[in-house]
Amino acid sequence: MAIIDVHSHAWTYPDHFSDDFREQARRAKAGTELDLTVRLEDYERLSVPDVRTIVFGGKARLSGLWVDDRYVAEYVAQRPETLIGFLSLDPTQDGWEDELRAGHNELGLRGIKLMPMYAGFRPDDERLDPLWGYASDHGLPVLLHTGTTFISQAPLEFTLPRHLDRVATRFPQVKLILAHLGHPYEGECIAVIRKHPNAFADISALHYRPFQLYHSLMLVQEYGVWDKLLFGTDYPFTNVQATLDGVRGLNGMLEGTALPRLDRDEIENLIHRDSLSLLGLEQSR
Repeated sequence: MAIIDVHSHAWTYPDHFSDDFREQARRAKAGTELDLTVRLEDYERLSVPDVRTIVFGGKARLSGLWVDDRYVAEYVAQRPETLIGFLSLDPTQDGWEDELRAGHNELGLRGIKLMPMYAGFRPDDERLDPLWGYASDHGLPVLLHTGTTFISQAPLEFTLPRHLDRVATRFPQVKLILAHLGHPYEGECIAVIRKHPNAFADISALHYRPFQLYHSLMLVQEYGVWDKLLFGTDYPFTNVQATLDGVRGLNGMLEGTALPRLDRDEIENLIHRDSLSLLGLEQSR
């Protein structure tokens, strides 16, 4: 059964990043340069057979990241049978509505990536109603960064999963993906995806904090929302094989303890979830 990676990036590093972003990333890694090089051949080498992947760049002028949607479209065109491209928007910048229409209608990109904290906006701001209305009218799923960052000027207030509750209430047809399970606000994220039928969360870039991920997935298990989780990596921050190994190995930490185990069948269901059907992406554009 295929694996769907709903969270992967395409960019050129360091060209698509500001010097300030690179310096803050270096500081967060104790002075070590963060290598964010993206190569499709590396993604495939560190993957497993039969994977389909959602790919996007990112636009956040405040934080120093800007990847033109055409770059993503060209990246996806290398493997149209396995890659699905999403456009990115920074609605704090002039012309974002034109970029939305061009990315969808001219470039054939099939979803939207937003970075509210990195760009400096609240996703439930009513000035974004045209964005959410367009996504609803055209069946474009929207994946949003929710959770923390090392970028100092990116306001944590704008990343809180609770803001998506208002969006999902006002635009219930839009398929939402809350990235990174809202880390470290997993409780809020779970409350939102539990409440709204079209709200989901991905588990990207979490396996390398295994004890925290165990607690987060135990909360998922206790709330009964395994079916609302989607598999994702956040390549190039990590990769498919490492994510599979990390998630499947979580119960191994518990040997010799009385701590409750994560349901192994639900972990496998998560890994093999038909996310494209859930997101309405199996149909032609």
